[in-house]
Amino acid sequence: MRDLDGRSYLVTGGNTGIGRATVAGLAGRGAQVYLACRSAEKGRAAAAEITTATGNPAIRVLPLDLARLDSVRSCAAAVRELGQPLHGLINNAGLPGRRGRQTADGFELAFGVDHLGHFALTTALLDCLTAGAPARVVTVSSDAHFQAPGIDFGALQRPGRSITGLPEYAVAKLCNVLFSQELARRLTGTRVTTYVLHPGVVASDIWRRVPWPARPLLTRRMLSTEQGARTSLFCATDPAVAAASGRYYENCGERPPSPVATPELAAELWQRSEEWTAH
Repeated sequence: MRDLDGRSYLVTGGNTGIGRATVAGLAGRGAQVYLACRSAEKGRAAAAEITTATGNPAIRVLPLDLARLDSVRSCAAAVRELGQPLHGLINNAGLPGRRGRQTADGFELAFGVDHLGHFALTTALLDCLTAGAPARVVTVSSDAHFQAPGIDFGALQRPGRSITGLPEYAVAKLCNVLFSQELARRLTGTRVTTYVLHPGVVASDIWRRVPWPARPLLTRRMLSTEQGARTSLFCATDPAVAAASGRYYENCGERPPSPVATPELAAELWQRSEEWTAH
């Protein structure tokens, strides 16, 4: 099936886990794919293996460190310099919070990587997306966002304080939902639509810091990365949701997000994110 011939997509964190399976799914259908990740070496290795598996050589590796806003800007500039439209952006990369950790720009780690880096990348690429319209922005969130009671904006500019990192992760994933909703409102009439999703509980590299003896027990009943990528690919390509925007998906079906995800909170998050990512 080559139904994506002539269409181009950028996938963050595309060298491993759900992101890699997403790149493979798109490439297997004929798309040109920009694989954006921190390690150029790992990105090239993944691209070569996916090309061998799919027969599609149109996979380009782009350096991207979402924990550094200067890296995000450089990645976006590299895409814009190509002068080509973009038909889909899959904001896939993510990690849990870690106690005492911040990004290079001074934000709590999970928030800085999972939301703020993707906010900066997406807004910088809006011209490429509108040039490729109809185009889609797909953001991988988590059902962990239901655990966030709201957003303490002051805490986002401090190192994570919890032992597990899960409270910070829940807030970051709530931000993903709010961002997708607000982006949909701002893109009304442009033919660029947005989607946010829970991929399921997937045996991906997000669990790599769990000690080895416990990791196989933790992940053995989880979804494979290929199963985890199904909803991302559905939101990025399926004609059935072409007219939808700003909605939350799980298992390739729409689901109501947390009631905490209000337009008012989304607007405040957008305003602060603009201020924090300004040059």
